[in-house]
Formats: sequence, C-alpha cells, structure tokens
Amino acid sequence: MSHVEKPGKIVILNGTPRSGKSSIAAVIQNSFKGVWMNLGVDQFMKMTPKSYQPGIGLRPGAEHPDLEPLIVTMYHALYESIAIYSHLGLNVVVDVGHHDGYSVPRDILKECSKILNGPEVLFVGIRCPIDIIMERRKDTWNRGYNPDGTVPRPVRLWQELVHVPGIYDLEVDTSILPPEECARIIYKRLNDGPPPSAFRRISEEVEE
Repeated sequence: MSHVEKPGKIVILNGTPRSGKSSIAAVIQNSFKGVWMNLGVDQFMKMTPKSYQPGIGLRPGAEHPDLEPLIVTMYHALYESIAIYSHLGLNVVVDVGHHDGYSVPRDILKECSKILNGPEVLFVGIRCPIDIIMERRKDTWNRGYNPDGTVPRPVRLWQELVHVPGIYDLEVDTSILPPEECARIIYKRLNDGPPPSAFRRISEEVEE
C-alpha cells in the first residue's frame, strides 16, 4: 500500500449517546477544508449484521458478554480502517462512545490508541450534563426518566464511564455551545496547535 507524503488528519469525538457528537461530525465533514470521511459508530453499526447488533454501540452494563470478544475485534477493525484512510491522505472524523463497562476489563480505548501511534490524532471529549441528555432522549426517542423519577441505569452508566480515563486534547460542552461553535474550536486547535498528545498518553498509561 502506497502512502502519501502528508497523512490525513484524524479527529475522534468521544461522548455518550445524544451528547451531540454526530452533529459536530456533520459540521466537520461539510465545512472543513479537504475531504473528511465519517467512520463513526453509526456508520459502523450499519455494516454490522442484525444478529450481532448493537456491535460497537453496545452500552455499558455487561448485557451481552457473548458479544464482547467480537466487539474488541470490531473496534480494532475500525481503528485499522481509520489508520489506512489517514495514510492515504484522507481526513477522518470519528464519533464514538468508548467505555470499559463490560463483563471484564477490555481496555479497548488503550488498545485502539496503540493502533494510531503514527498519525496525529485529536481526541475530543464531548461533554453534556445528564439532564440535557435526558431532554434529548425524550425529544428523539420519547424515552425519559424511570417512573420513580430516577435516571435509567444504562444512561447513568454511560455518563459515569464514557469519559474514563478523561485524557483528552480538547473538551467541549454541547449544552453551552452549538455544533458549529464546537467545530470552530476543533478547527482552531487543528490548525494552531499545540500538537495532540492524548492518544500517546493513553497508550502509555500504566495500570495501577
């Protein structure tokens, strides 16, 4: 495989469902200079056979331990694909929800960070308070709080686990900023620096 002289840029948006990742990815793809390919979780799930759904979209809570080894492989395939696109000079934006809330620790984020140890990767944390997440869930899916007024366990687990270990190059809060402003901040960081380092730090993190 021939590589171009300058690899494509990579932006990975990490956050919970309904945090606004897809909206930011769409702005990046449609407004940033150059060709930006979207290899996010929704696109990957569309390629996944029905019997293996939700694939990499599996929420925390160890609900399907039988799928977990396959999900590890799927994440590796996704990140190998990201690397290939970048090596061929195509920019990539990825919206995902990394967590380690499986039946056993899987260390997927750390392993994926090692796959992308060549090209620069801007790792962006997409923050959003849980009350706003609940409003968006109700507006989108008509699903809200439990009858007793508590937050459903899967939603709470997403909120607790998606930002572990919390090592990012940049963080934005979509309850405060619209997608266009989040994308503008990301664009400025890509072009003005400093160089991203989150994935390197994650890959080198020593387990205690």
